[in-house]
Amino acid sequence: MNGGRSGRGRRVILWRHGQTSWNLERRFQGSTDIELSPTGTAQARRAARLLASLKPDAIIASDLRRATATAAELATLTRLNVSYDSALRETFAGAWQGLTHEEIVERYGEQYAAWKRGEPVRRGGGELETEVADRAAPVVLHHAEKLPDDGTLVVVSHGGTIRTTIGRLLGLEARHWEGLGGLSNCCWSVLGEGARGWRLLEHNAGTLPEPVLGDDD
Repeated sequence: MNGGRSGRGRRVILWRHGQTSWNLERRFQGSTDIELSPTGTAQARRAARLLASLKPDAIIASDLRRATATAAELATLTRLNVSYDSALRETFAGAWQGLTHEEIVERYGEQYAAWKRGEPVRRGGGELETEVADRAAPVVLHHAEKLPDDGTLVVVSHGGTIRTTIGRLLGLEARHWEGLGGLSNCCWSVLGEGARGWRLLEHNAGTLPEPVLGDDD
């Protein structure tokens, strides 16, 4: 899958939301609607200043509160309206949601191991990673297609959704998506439009290295 016509020089910045209390507790969030922590708000504010300097043309975001609050910091600086879409939510993971990493490994060890091997797994009875890409990637492409030449789209979403979307846009087989490392809170990845489709230009970029805390670690 590619971004359409070549030679337009568009960029897509996929920005993960700021830290939440559940991230610190290593508690699986999935589609649970958790707010940013005070640290997460500060992270979003700092990152927004950097992203605003890239002069984005449009912002789209998941409608979960941790993403909308992160997007709001950039919207304030750029004076752009944010387009919210539930298709950009994090993976629904059923019974895993609300459990800590240790509880998941203890209760669903075989399922967890299979997921880490890159096998198609409905974690907690929820969505497959390919199903997440099926809903999220078309939304990103739709908004990217509306950009002007050399335009920039910022997508505010979640670690797992961003990883699967990047994998889909790069044309990687789903079993290789795990090869894309997780994103730290409020870090981002950049896709650029090349002659043969989208290319990964930056991954897990930010101001300073931060640990990866979240569902995707």
